[in-house]
Amino acid sequence: MRTGTDSGAGTAPVGVGPGSRVDVLLAAVLAGETGEVPALLALLDAAGRKAALTRLKALRAEVRDGKWAEPPHVPDRIRSALCVAGAGCVTTPAAAASWLEARDLAVREEDGPLALAALGDPAPEWAAELARRLSRRRAVAAESYPLLHGLVVRSGYTVPPTDGYVTGWTRHLTGDRLVERLREDPQTPVLVAHVLAMAEPPERLTGPIGRRTEGRWPPALRTLVEAGVLDRAQVMDTCVSRLLRGGPLRSLRLTLETVRLLAPDAEELRSRAPDWVGIAADAPSPVAGYAQDVLAELASAGALPVGALAEMTSGVLLRTEKKLVRAQLALVGQVLAREPGAAGELLPALAEAFGSEDTGIQERALGLAGRHLAAVSPEVRRELGEAAALLGPVHRRAAEELFGADLVREAVLPYEEILPPVPEAQRPAPPAATVEELVAELVGKRLPEDPVAFERALDGLVRHAHRDRAAVVEAVREAFPPHRWEQQTHYFTHEAHGIHVVLAGLLGVLNPTLADFHRSKGHAADLCLHQVLSGVLDARLWEAAVLAGTDALPFLLAAPTRLTGAIDPPVLVERLREYRDAGVEPAPADLAQALVRVLRAGPSAVRAAEDAEALGTPAGVRLASWLREEAAVGATVRLLRRDDDKTLRRYELMDRLVVDLGDHPAVRAEFPPAFQWLGGALGATPRRCHHGIEDRTPWAAVLPADRELLAACLLPTLAHGVDGDARGATEPLTALVEADGQVGRAVLLALAFGLGGVDADDRLRAVDAVLVLAARRELNTRRLGEELAWLVAEGSVKPNRLADAARTAAATGAYGTVWAILSAMLPHLLGATDTTDTTEATGATDTAEVPEATGEAMPPTKATVPVRPVRGLGEVLAVAADCVERCGARGGVAGLDALASERSSTQLVVQAGRLLNVLRQGVDHPPTQTV
Repeated sequence: MRTGTDSGAGTAPVGVGPGSRVDVLLAAVLAGETGEVPALLALLDAAGRKAALTRLKALRAEVRDGKWAEPPHVPDRIRSALCVAGAGCVTTPAAAASWLEARDLAVREEDGPLALAALGDPAPEWAAELARRLSRRRAVAAESYPLLHGLVVRSGYTVPPTDGYVTGWTRHLTGDRLVERLREDPQTPVLVAHVLAMAEPPERLTGPIGRRTEGRWPPALRTLVEAGVLDRAQVMDTCVSRLLRGGPLRSLRLTLETVRLLAPDAEELRSRAPDWVGIAADAPSPVAGYAQDVLAELASAGALPVGALAEMTSGVLLRTEKKLVRAQLALVGQVLAREPGAAGELLPALAEAFGSEDTGIQERALGLAGRHLAAVSPEVRRELGEAAALLGPVHRRAAEELFGADLVREAVLPYEEILPPVPEAQRPAPPAATVEELVAELVGKRLPEDPVAFERALDGLVRHAHRDRAAVVEAVREAFPPHRWEQQTHYFTHEAHGIHVVLAGLLGVLNPTLADFHRSKGHAADLCLHQVLSGVLDARLWEAAVLAGTDALPFLLAAPTRLTGAIDPPVLVERLREYRDAGVEPAPADLAQALVRVLRAGPSAVRAAEDAEALGTPAGVRLASWLREEAAVGATVRLLRRDDDKTLRRYELMDRLVVDLGDHPAVRAEFPPAFQWLGGALGATPRRCHHGIEDRTPWAAVLPADRELLAACLLPTLAHGVDGDARGATEPLTALVEADGQVGRAVLLALAFGLGGVDADDRLRAVDAVLVLAARRELNTRRLGEELAWLVAEGSVKPNRLADAARTAAATGAYGTVWAILSAMLPHLLGATDTTDTTEATGATDTAEVPEATGEAMPPTKATVPVRPVRGLGEVLAVAADCVERCGARGGVAGLDALASERSSTQLVVQAGRLLNVLRQGVDHPPTQTV
């Protein structure tokens, strides 16, 4: 039983009966007057609320189906009132929770007090059960905290410490009075413990503290601990436990800052030493660095057992952060200097550093082992000798002198380049065989994510609509809500990649004027390349929306025959033959897309051109001419210079990128408006593009047969991934390298931009693309290296990012390929080095304009003349030396001798000397020839 107010004890207005009270309530809900709902509910008895609930459910269904979609914002107001009214009419906690947390009604934060009032005065058990149910879903609980808290207070039951409830609680405790409000709230001890243990703390608690500490949680928690409101030991245990569980840095920042501010003493640190060892090994870098400092402090005080230090060393030396690894080697050296007898336990842990990718770290570990090797047993010596086999060739002689017979000498095998398997051409599945299968594809959530699957569904829709339009229309009406077609006056092709506009056309609800406008729509000369690429799909969809279900479109000519989106020439000839035999004239946009997708290289294209011409139709003649035209469309790419004018220095790479599509009058004359940009209708000027990876339509599927043109269109997005904050910019690179067509400057620039991307995942995708092209023997490593050279020299590509990408590529076994790229790049960055200039390297360049190129790389030595090697180039030299050691390359690099002869201990000079030595000495296995 819920409340005593269900008896309807309220006083009704004069002349208003029970039935009229329900009408008044429904009228208030329909008007969106949420504030009036609790008072109107109080006038209803149990029977009235039951009757009201039935009508509220019917109204909810109407709102969900879009009946009350106009004017704007009305549906949200109605849903808010519905949420509160329905909560006051249901009779069980389960029903109330189901109503309040429904996706189409979910209670908003501002509606919480009204919903609480609508519930009346529930029994404590009833209120507690509803609070428990609502608190289970984080999103719901966070938004409905005022309601949840009210239920908890009324019930007197224990606070539900869930992530959602705690998130909502933290929202109400912000501001400069945070400490006072936490001190006054009886929930604080329980909920703070939950906050500190959360896998994903609330967003507002995860930011850095900064200079202003008022209103920040870590300082507030320290104050409460000092005041005795929170138990210090419990807070410390919870924080350290959470740090040990790991996770992204933003999720650990709250607990890390809290521990730092609590400033644990030596005993508090020592008692939790095992936890700190685990944190140092596995936590994000800043957290691991703090744990390392904690353990180093204990070790310096002699409070850390040698076994714990050995375990810590093994874990830290496996990390990739060089700063942490070097600090750990220094710590081990300090302990061994003080306690030589600990060498037997500590030196075996150094074996992890022998396998480091950084030869400098290998050298430090080997030197440390050499200084204390005499203090260890023969067993430990043999163990270290076996591990020393992991050392790079540059340290092999030193290891032989140190370990002698204990060094394990592996057989030297001829070097073999490891590249990924070449992807085989794959065919898409045929269109759906039945209308039922077709509808299942159309409602699939993944349809927009796969351009070939989308094309398959679109072709299936056109085919089935041509065979039996009535059956398709009936199935569509059953599968999709009717309001989508009856009330929508505009159709946006980004929705499910535009399939809805075609469905609307089949249902006969399209505005003919609107459809004709979109079919004939062209492009302004200042649009970005992504807008015109999207416009191609837009035009095709509007064309299909008008023609689907008629004899004018029996099937799509442009349906891909390969998963890349390409069409085999013989297949397109046969499709045109079917059109000719059926007496059908191809639809303009469909034929244009088919021509752009058809493969134009190889013997099959030559034969297909002859067969197409023999068809004797205008479309066949166009196809034959297109297949015979080597440069039917194309693009040249250039970058405007950064000069002393400073007007371009502040511009991003995207702002200086110019893509010139050339002049192709035949394309402009024969293709429909949406495709005429391919003929040079766009101005060859820099243009800012705001289309991120999340905005893209299936661009790669528009141009699968012309890799250079596709790359030129993708360059603005890729450029934003180099000097912007874009993430995912290189996702199209996989489709790019698997496409057909020549690999020219645009493709190489796309790869270079990807290798220099800000995001590590973007760089990884670029590495995969480079290796796939190398495996297909389509990668010109020299030209890619030259493109990278001037990008690095002018400061667009940062050397540390390039080094990371190169190291990742080499680690797959492609040492020869990576060296071929770097050996072409380095001379242009080192050859003009002025060794007498002592100015600090800043990456500044004296740059001439990058010349326009059509498939040919620009000579980097003419484009960039570094005054000094750019900062960070030492990392690249280290990767280059690693590659040479592995693949056995020999020879020289212009400018390397002069740099290596400088008197300096910087990484740049040290790695230059190392690279010079391995190039002169070579190794015992021959180098691999690369493409």
